[in-house]
Order: sequence, then C-alpha cells, then structure tokens
Amino acid sequence: MAQDIVIAPSVLSANFARLGAECDDVLLAGADMIHLDVMDNHYVPNLTVGPMVCQALRDHGVEAPIDVHLMVEPVDAAIEAFAAAGASIISIHPEATRHLDRSLQLIRDLGCKAGLVLNPGTPVSVAKQVLSRLDLLLIMSVNPGFGGQAFIPYSLDKLREARTLIDEAGLPVRLEVDGGVKVHNISEVARAGADTFVVGSAIFGAPDYREVIERLRESAGQP
Repeated sequence: MAQDIVIAPSVLSANFARLGAECDDVLLAGADMIHLDVMDNHYVPNLTVGPMVCQALRDHGVEAPIDVHLMVEPVDAAIEAFAAAGASIISIHPEATRHLDRSLQLIRDLGCKAGLVLNPGTPVSVAKQVLSRLDLLLIMSVNPGFGGQAFIPYSLDKLREARTLIDEAGLPVRLEVDGGVKVHNISEVARAGADTFVVGSAIFGAPDYREVIERLRESAGQP
C-alpha cells in the first residue's frame, strides 16, 4: 500500500540567488523534503549543481531530508561526494553504472537511503532484481535534463506497474514521481500509486508556496 504523501520541492525551479531562503520558505510552507537535481552535461544535456551546494544548504541550517537525484555518469564518485555533503537520499539511474547492485549498496554503506530512477524509456522490470536494495523508486514522467516539461501520459501505466511490483514484494519502498506534476493532475498520479511527489515550477512559480502545497496534498488525497 502507498505510504503517507511526501511533497518534495525541486530547487531546480527556485531562485538560486537566494537558495537557502527558498528552501527555508518551502519547508515552512509545509514541504517534507528538498529535492536536488544534479546534472553533469554528460548523462543529461544540462549542468546544475555539485556537492558544495548540498553542503551549503546543510551549513545554512536545512535540517529536512535532502533528496539527491544524480543524473551523472559515472556515478560512484558522486555518491561518495554527496553522502559526505549531507544527502539523506541518493537516487541513481541504472544506465549510469556498470554494477547497479554495487552502487546501490554503496549508497547504503555511506548511511544514505538508496533510490533507483527510471527514465521514460526504461522499463519497470529493471527494478525487480534490486528492489530489496531500494528505499525509493523514482519514475521520471518527463525526460531528464530540464524543469518545466509536460507530464508524459504513459507514466501513469509505469506507476501502476511499479506500485504492483512494490506491493507484491511487501517492501516499504517509496514510489516517487518527478516531472510535470501540478495541482490539476496530482490526484490521477496519486491514484496510479505514487506517494512521493517532486514538484518544481508549480510551487516555485506560485506567489504563495503554502497555498500550493496544501492544494497538492488535498488533491493527492491527504487533508
């Protein structure tokens, strides 16, 4: 069964000139954790932030979980760097490592929760053999690399398939979705089985973060 709803604002859509304050604001507005998109201009066609930004948020005083999505290749050195910088959850793509089981175990050995990310074209079956290594399974509902993209409709089928896989295994793996999640579609995404929602522009593009987060929770089925 799906777990309690978690709202994870993606700071990719935040004002980077005041990133610490933006994180403070969304957490005070009711967000559960901060989502950090790490891109290397190699695995994906964009370049964003490194471990110093994660460390800076911790030094700023962010105590909430930091959910790090690594879109980098190779990935093991980045796992070590972000674990040292204060990441709580580190999620990786299967295409970014030659030894997926080893990389997932490295995340856990470093004291972080481990996540696996499936791109739109990556089948859910990839997660089956390593499901016991996971704390989180992230379904990308856009192609990784840029914020503000539209939700890919067939992601709902992947979420339903992933939900069934997790439930049949009886494991407490969170099912996260990232890309194009808005107030108008989060209810459908939640019904498909997601319990953790990465939301970027829908939150940071709004004048009132608290209002949007409350509407997201309500639409997803959690008052």
